[in-house]
Amino acid sequence: MGLKAVFDKTASFLKTSSSKRVLGATTATRDALFPSVHPDVDGADCAADCSTCTATYPKSFKINDEDELYGNIKPWATHMVIATGKSDWCRALPLERGTIMEALAKSGAAPKNGRLMISASNMIPPPDYYMAEKGQQPTKVLLLPSFTFVDHVRPADVKELFEGFVERGPTTTTPMDDSDRITSATEQQPSAGGNEGGKPPETSHPAEKGDGPVAKARLTSRPCSHAYVILLCSQASRDARCGQSAPILRKEFERHLRPLGLQRDLDDDMQSDGVGIYFVSHLGGHKYGANVLVYRRDAGQAIWLARVRPEDCEAIVKFTVLQGKVVKSQRQLRGGFDRSRGVVSW
Repeated sequence: MGLKAVFDKTASFLKTSSSKRVLGATTATRDALFPSVHPDVDGADCAADCSTCTATYPKSFKINDEDELYGNIKPWATHMVIATGKSDWCRALPLERGTIMEALAKSGAAPKNGRLMISASNMIPPPDYYMAEKGQQPTKVLLLPSFTFVDHVRPADVKELFEGFVERGPTTTTPMDDSDRITSATEQQPSAGGNEGGKPPETSHPAEKGDGPVAKARLTSRPCSHAYVILLCSQASRDARCGQSAPILRKEFERHLRPLGLQRDLDDDMQSDGVGIYFVSHLGGHKYGANVLVYRRDAGQAIWLARVRPEDCEAIVKFTVLQGKVVKSQRQLRGGFDRSRGVVSW
């Protein structure tokens, strides 16, 4: 296929073949949701496995290679990633006593702006978390796709978290604009120390724009400085394969990100740009492991891959994380969304 044919295909892709409208977004086919790599544009070896990868899964690591993957995920509006400092959890998150996960389940509440996907993560909580009594521990949560950290969240703060942040933030089907990120009236700016790229952009709490009173707001928020976030399912209590694959993939991703200056340590959420890699609880579809969910801040995208192996990491960094292209679409793409184009996989 020559360059003209590739460009014609790209133009067709941008028109987006679809079947229905979903809450302001269009359901796209697999080929229309994200562009795939092509040798004429991306190089003859664009889909090749990493030649320097020596990492392997255990011989017992067997997955389902037969099922069609695309569209095999539940729709979600907001993704809440909760810092717990752990990489494995009770099989059911509400059984994590005294945590935000338990409080969310007990409240029975749900955001008014769509389905909330909840993930526990190995993000490191603040020091106060380890000093407070169980049930009173303040931690931080990362809200996606807004790339917003909400700090000092306790189990008792679920209502304020929903009303002040989740319901006021953009969702997976919200068109992109200049007010995607939200912060509180008592915004905490990260210190300049260690932030080579400077502070994240200053923003304001939506209520300061006339959406309601915030005088009693206790929670604070700040923009997430990462340009990209990679989430790896690590919950061995649900499936041993997740616990096996996540550490191996993280090491491989970091190996390819480090020379690019994009690798970020687990406790580094202040330095501008870069890629944050976090272990999270069950995402669904562990029989298709490893599941990898890539959020791209400025593109307004999330690309959900499965059947990812260590030798895939180099191309995923080069093409998927940095360019929004899928390398092995038919084998690995489960779905996702693109807010800039108003398309989703569900």
